[in-house]
Amino acid sequence: MSEPTVADAINRVYESLQADNADIDLHITTLKAALTRAGLKEAVFDPARLAHNNRSGRKLMQAYFRQRGVTVKFTAS
Repeated sequence: MSEPTVADAINRVYESLQADNADIDLHITTLKAALTRAGLKEAVFDPARLAHNNRSGRKLMQAYFRQRGVTVKFTAS
């Protein structure tokens, strides 16, 4: 079984966010590992796909992911 790519891991995070954060910590860990394998420093998310696409929701997401070792950026929309 192959390791998930960064895109796969980000899609799983989106799915988790839509499912009321089900298994979010597991998906963050998977994303962190995928970023490391890809040699990337940050994950880029599309704010339009977030459950709470407002400033406070994005800042909360950034803080939560940062506590778990993942830097989050958002695409310009």
